[in-house]
Amino acid sequence: MKVTILDDYFDTLRTLECFRKLAEHEVTVWNDHVQDLDVLAERLRDTEALVLIRERTKIRAPLIARLDKLKLISQRSVYPHIDIDACTARGIVVSSSQHPGTPSYAAAELTWGLVLAAMRQIPQQMAALKAGHWQIGVGQSLRGKTLGIFGYGRIGAAVAGYGRAFGTKVLVWAREPSLERARADGYATAPSKAEFFGACDVLSLHMRLVDATRGIVTAADLARMKPSALLVNTSRAPLIAPGALLAALQAGRPGMAAVDVYEEEPVRDRDYALFALDNVVCTPHIGYVTRDEYELQFTDIFDQILAYAAGKPINVVNPQALEPPAR
Repeated sequence: MKVTILDDYFDTLRTLECFRKLAEHEVTVWNDHVQDLDVLAERLRDTEALVLIRERTKIRAPLIARLDKLKLISQRSVYPHIDIDACTARGIVVSSSQHPGTPSYAAAELTWGLVLAAMRQIPQQMAALKAGHWQIGVGQSLRGKTLGIFGYGRIGAAVAGYGRAFGTKVLVWAREPSLERARADGYATAPSKAEFFGACDVLSLHMRLVDATRGIVTAADLARMKPSALLVNTSRAPLIAPGALLAALQAGRPGMAAVDVYEEEPVRDRDYALFALDNVVCTPHIGYVTRDEYELQFTDIFDQILAYAAGKPINVVNPQALEPPAR
């Protein structure tokens, strides 16, 4: 099959052990990022199997309508960037492993790294030291602080475990089934969303972005946070109401933020508003970007291509695409 991989920024996939799985296929890898319809349509004109790296490129109906040879989209995890209905109508199979039972430890580790970096002002202290200054302020310890986990899924549970190891008081807010799991794991749960936001010294978001969670963190929620508190978002930017985080930080509640995700990515604007704030630590959506995580993810993704080529598709999101067209 003719396989195209988009958005492999550092040409990493060719260096993975699992890349050998595609040895019998004709593979084209693109290292830049484009969203222009005409450019993408030309690049993907002969593509039969398209590999996506998470949600970097949106695959919508106008593009799908121009890809006459496309048979399969193979990726991992959620797929809000793909028009599933348009794929189904064209007979394009979407395979996406949801890796049940396995959290992204890379994302959980980055979350904890951002917590430490923000609370101890590590990036700011490093920048000041390189500029010839010796200590620019006083950070905060974590032991004894309240760590809030909003959304107790696989990654949220892993971050809660790190918090326990660091001696924080873990407090969870989520849907009732998730609250029950948190209680079973020995964590305290908040009596209400309002009290949750008011109690946390560090509050980390761990939810998938779906219609029910879009904008679930409101300006009123953020206004309840302590002036000394830190909000961490390594999940998805639209979990927070548009503009609410920037306004809240400028108003002083919460006092800090650490973010790995943005409304539109990639962000290349040096004047991006959050970048200008001294009380914000920003990273470029690297939560899952480790070599170990790539091996796990792309083993799944390439196995989906092999399964399709063998006539036995797996992890199919839209099984209707496999049905023969009505006569």
